[in-house]
Amino acid sequence: MIRFPKAFPHFAVCLALLLGVNGCAKQTAEIKIGEYGSLTGSTATFGTSSKNGIELYMDNLNAQGGIGGKLIHVLVEDDQSKPEEAATAVNKLVAQDGVVAVLGEVASSRSMAAAPICQSASVPMISPSSTNPKVTELGDYIFRVCYIDPFQGEVIAKFAKNTLKLSRAAVFRDNKNDYSVGLANYFTESFLKLGGTIVSDESYSEGDQDFKAQLTVIKSKKPEFIFIPGYYTEVGLIARQAKELGLNVPMLGGDGWVSDRLLEIAQDALNGSFLVNHYWEKDPNPAVQEFVASYRKRYKASPDGLAALAYDAAGVLVHAIKKLQQDDPKAFETLAGPPNNDQKAARAKLRDLIAATRDYPGVTGRISLDENRNAVKTAVFLGIENRDYKFVATVEP
Repeated sequence: MIRFPKAFPHFAVCLALLLGVNGCAKQTAEIKIGEYGSLTGSTATFGTSSKNGIELYMDNLNAQGGIGGKLIHVLVEDDQSKPEEAATAVNKLVAQDGVVAVLGEVASSRSMAAAPICQSASVPMISPSSTNPKVTELGDYIFRVCYIDPFQGEVIAKFAKNTLKLSRAAVFRDNKNDYSVGLANYFTESFLKLGGTIVSDESYSEGDQDFKAQLTVIKSKKPEFIFIPGYYTEVGLIARQAKELGLNVPMLGGDGWVSDRLLEIAQDALNGSFLVNHYWEKDPNPAVQEFVASYRKRYKASPDGLAALAYDAAGVLVHAIKKLQQDDPKAFETLAGPPNNDQKAARAKLRDLIAATRDYPGVTGRISLDENRNAVKTAVFLGIENRDYKFVATVEP
């Protein structure tokens, strides 16, 4: 039997305290980042893709020792595809969890619900893929790494009019969705300036299942194509119901179509249609192919444009944190501490470094942020054939 000296209880208490101190040290060695997205609900693939992209980047970073010996701890909240839940999720991340920055969301309406919370708390927020211009207008702590809808709407209009040589458009928008309404308006404005005609402008609401009444009206106007600036769940159903009605014209869409679920829902109904994306997974760029291979190995799936943008959003944030470590080590150290005034000052410096992002080499292209904290970058047109995508063109900003 092992016998301990009488002083052992005192030793044990000291040891426990020592271990407790070490435990605290390990906690403070982490920099907490918040992430919110639609892991459930009508656009669950948006949140899943984004979570995977961020997780892949941060796990690779942590495997290499993190930043200055500090690991990145990403706290994830599900907003259930609802703006009100996005606000609740981000309020928790900021007020309770004390994150120093936030990544998210995909849907513009949800980003706009959450952004004021980050702005009020002086916590930088980077949206990977919210394209409505209003998102970054909500404050100087709000950023994005994707192009915006005025550019997206314009290039789709030019592609339809100048490349496809189509002049008669129908617009079918989600009237409850900020992204859809905004993109529809930008497309319409650009298409009319090019000499095109909008023969019909119909609307639906996210969650609808039956679109035949609106599609019957659209068919009667004899459009040459239909522009649907919506999300993949409704777009797939619209395409199938249009075919059932004999409305056999191409459909054009924006990045809201981006999801593996789109072609599962639409089946063959979108053959001959086109969409705008943020990158092309078969791009021969070695950085793109390295990302695609790493993603496939981990998730047994191909990364869509939203996964790639989320990966880049994480990269832009980390690049700024590394720059803060170099420029102001003391401020960097406070990022792993409590959310006091010193950390608030450090977050302000981090905000300035994010805003200064120029030519960041992302997998979705080189990312530079303009004076409005929007990314200036290219768009990629993809065509749909036989339930698969083909590269069509890259459009410069």
